[in-house]
Amino acid sequence: MREILGRRRRLRFRRSERPVLPGTALTCATDWQWPVLPGVGLTAAGGRAGTAVRCACPDPECVVPGAHPFDPGLLAATTDARMVRWWWEKRPDAPVVLATGGRAPCALSLPALAGARALVALDRMGVNLGPVVATPTRWSLLVSPYSLERLGELLYAKDRVPSSLRFHGDGGYLVLPPAETGAGQVRWERQPAPGKDGRPWLPDVETVLDALVVASSGAPGGGSRLAY
Repeated sequence: MREILGRRRRLRFRRSERPVLPGTALTCATDWQWPVLPGVGLTAAGGRAGTAVRCACPDPECVVPGAHPFDPGLLAATTDARMVRWWWEKRPDAPVVLATGGRAPCALSLPALAGARALVALDRMGVNLGPVVATPTRWSLLVSPYSLERLGELLYAKDRVPSSLRFHGDGGYLVLPPAETGAGQVRWERQPAPGKDGRPWLPDVETVLDALVVASSGAPGGGSRLAY
């Protein structure tokens, strides 16, 4: 009988443990100073929570189900601990959305297969990468903040860049792990590693872009090795 009661107590303790997502949101906002806000998330048919089948936003044809801000909007992203706590007290299962650009990390993303190939190539080249966010459809390489002007200058100097490459800078966003979206599970392919200031270390965008351009060249027929 005591053994059974002990098991029940352990089960109750596990259920009362702090949810993962609120803790993730606070770590990003307060420890790392990354501006975040809750994502829209997923819902089941008829609005019943539990089984994720569609985006919780009003658009029945949402192209990024569960993987975008809705209410509040992207401009509300903050590092204020009180606001972050309030948001996730209301919606403890909400995905954590990072508002990219400004003083926040930016990112370069590739289709999942191309992203996997890129990481292998960059490792062989000795490129020191930062955190990498992976979904079943795309992989995103986080980099230090850059302006649109600087990005434009970098791209202008290149003869070509991988056609599948996307940029997440000012006005952009990324869903951070752990999360479940319409595209599937969001996870860390490369975990954040602390830098000298305790925040995740981020490589310079020029270093990563240069390496991706080199890694993409030389495919048979003159194509890109990092295409779909």
